Amino acid sequence: MHPGPVPIIPLDSPEIFLNRELSWLAFARRVLELACDPELPLLERVKFTGIMGMLHDEFFMKRMGGLKQQIRKGVIGPSPDGRTPVEELAACREEIRKQMGVLSRLMNEEIRPALSAAGIPILDHADLNEMQKTHLRDSFVGKLMPILTPLAVDVEHPFPFISGQGLNLAIQIQDSTGRRVHFVRLKVPTNLPRWWRVPGSEGFVPLEQVIAANLEYMFPGNETLRYSVFRVTRGAQADTETGDVIEDSESLLPGDIIRQVTRDLKARRFAGIVRIELESSMPVLLRDWLAEQLHVHEDDIYPTDTLLGLSDLLALRVSGMQDLLAPLHEPVDHPRLRRVPAAGPRTIFEEIRRGDILVHHPYQSFESSVLRLISEAAGDPKVLAIKLTIYRTNTDSPIIRALTEASRQGKQVAVLVEITARFDEAPNIAWGQVLEREGVHVAYGVEKLKTHVKLALVVRDEEGGPRSYVHVGTGNYHTGTARIYEDLGILSADPVLSRDVALLFNQLTGVLSVPSFERLIVAPSAMRTRFIGLIRREADHALAGREARIRAKMNQLQDPDIIRELYKAGTAGVPVTLNVRGLCCLRPGVPGLSENIRVFSTVGRFLEHGRIYEFLNGGDPAYFVGSADWMKRNLDRRVESIAPVEDPKVKEELSRILDVYEQDNCSVWDCGPDGNYTRRRPGPGERRVGAQEVFAEMARAQLEASTPTGGDSARAPGE
Repeated sequence: MHPGPVPIIPLDSPEIFLNRELSWLAFARRVLELACDPELPLLERVKFTGIMGMLHDEFFMKRMGGLKQQIRKGVIGPSPDGRTPVEELAACREEIRKQMGVLSRLMNEEIRPALSAAGIPILDHADLNEMQKTHLRDSFVGKLMPILTPLAVDVEHPFPFISGQGLNLAIQIQDSTGRRVHFVRLKVPTNLPRWWRVPGSEGFVPLEQVIAANLEYMFPGNETLRYSVFRVTRGAQADTETGDVIEDSESLLPGDIIRQVTRDLKARRFAGIVRIELESSMPVLLRDWLAEQLHVHEDDIYPTDTLLGLSDLLALRVSGMQDLLAPLHEPVDHPRLRRVPAAGPRTIFEEIRRGDILVHHPYQSFESSVLRLISEAAGDPKVLAIKLTIYRTNTDSPIIRALTEASRQGKQVAVLVEITARFDEAPNIAWGQVLEREGVHVAYGVEKLKTHVKLALVVRDEEGGPRSYVHVGTGNYHTGTARIYEDLGILSADPVLSRDVALLFNQLTGVLSVPSFERLIVAPSAMRTRFIGLIRREADHALAGREARIRAKMNQLQDPDIIRELYKAGTAGVPVTLNVRGLCCLRPGVPGLSENIRVFSTVGRFLEHGRIYEFLNGGDPAYFVGSADWMKRNLDRRVESIAPVEDPKVKEELSRILDVYEQDNCSVWDCGPDGNYTRRRPGPGERRVGAQEVFAEMARAQLEASTPTGGDSARAPGE
């Protein structure tokens, strides 16, 4: 590589990095901006408000818990941007409190009034009429009271364990003498709906208010009852640097790994409290006493003026209000797969042999592409084997059903189930055991590494010998998220790629060492080196006067080495455009450092999840698709796979996808040198262009252009 210009800011300076945690919270800010957007349909805004609650919960469990763990361990070394854990924690608290203030105002002044105006209010129990209160009282006495368990705190009853994420009532009962106040904790059941229908209305009332309004029936004879609602969040018990690793796992057998993960799940229930949320109206003495009992510092108390547990808004079910929702989106079949009848002489395998197929979800159907491949393979007598990775999948998974059916038919079925996928450990253990009972060969990850690859392999007995078919994806084999996550998948019969995928499966299930792969790029063995080499090659092209460009789409960008290489490429004259949905630690647009680098984030109706990497390579563009972000964890502590794209038509499609994102003028936020994001808006007289809407229209137009008149007879399942 040519040395190139030297950046003005030294590449060993912390100034070149944005803080990881604050950048993640900047992503939450973008979601919050959607919740506040009056141009969105009301129930879409409600959804984004619920997502904000979920994002805050996750941030406290993972990131705030990790920072607190570092502080407890005495870690004083700074993060790449120069902050100590104490400084990071303080900065995160400040930003979260600001976001909570916006959320409170949003809920109280916009969302709830708008829901009321639409005839579907979230009501307070005090605002109900007597008939409605009587009906809910009867429901309380008949359905709720029998399952509630009040827990007193006194000399004989220690303070009870408070589980994370649930709502609780802190009840104060004054005795008949008026001299003593008893404390009772009442847990709001989590196995009942949060939102209770108000009789004679289309509205709802929160479950905790139904309980609180009828406490006199639980505590008869006690006229002086006061209550406040609170909620605690417990850490996920993961170290910020080693959270993806099962410690001391070298000698563990599969059963041992399952037992260890199960122990970890139980331990998580008792992890330290990282946050108490409570109503602002809670008396100060009660708040302080509660914090003392829970061993929580006052900095970790978060009062709010609105409802607690906003993530429950995602479970608010309203029917018959299509005008308050985003237009119904229905994925369409890929044009080439539409031409293959569900029942007929031609198969999906024949179509894949004609050339690679790029499927773009959720615009093109997961069911009629990836699921169809696995389902047809399960029933095809010529198929000899199916191999697949499971990182996350849905509760009633048709993928699992297809794999079990294939095993029952005598096919060799092997599945890598990653049982350390955060917050999906328990269902993944259960899926692994279900598959094992059906005779499937199940492997539970790789020693010390989390397996994050998204790969499927089908081996079929054909004329001339066995032939393999692969699916290289960016998302999980999950039919639910395939309708709400943006992801990419390539269906291919390329023999070289197929051999590499087969070798990787052998490595995953057989703990075999594969020294190198012919085409597939695999982490942690070679991916970092390969990406750095590709970035440096672009810099060489630029310095030699040849065409050079880097464009990439990913979920997160944090790896310091990759960021430094991008700075070097930018100062060498390489235009770099990065579409990073979530956190990004690179500072774009800094004079003398990153003037040639642009960073933007696409946040919309669907969760952007696909990864695309493009290197212009002197006019011979190279494209890559796969499971990995440019994060240290992805490159060093996970098994990841990135596949180079060889098919010219697929390359054109990927280039067009990247173009569409760049042309977006309404659902994209541009990152400034200070890490603040500004939303793009159409200029005067400019047509609104939203990437996700464009992709949906492109998918429909491609299908219509390929469908002959009256050709609906060839429709595949899922349409």
